[in-house]
Amino acid sequence: MTHPNHAVVCEQNIDELRRVFNRKFPTKLYAMERFLATALMSIEVVPVPEPEADAEQSVRDVADRPILRAAIASGVDVLLTGDKDFLESGIKYPKIVTAAEFLAMK
Repeated sequence: MTHPNHAVVCEQNIDELRRVFNRKFPTKLYAMERFLATALMSIEVVPVPEPEADAEQSVRDVADRPILRAAIASGVDVLLTGDKDFLESGIKYPKIVTAAEFLAMK
């Protein structure tokens, strides 16, 4: 079976996932960590480079900017998110889409 897409995530994403689960779903931390351990067997963890990218200024939430920076540095074509700060940024590349939009892409 071939996989047409290669998934990447940066440490900022993983840290944010853990913070959200700690705050909103503390009784589900074990399940989240199990999921993460399994997912990271097929998802590449990429670094966040130090120099800022010009496109970052289009993202309202400063805390989200390193995620965009890592995506750009990694050469991703699509950034998959539900975060309005990304979705409303007007950034053209990488293409920023929701999960539903991604699944509808051909």
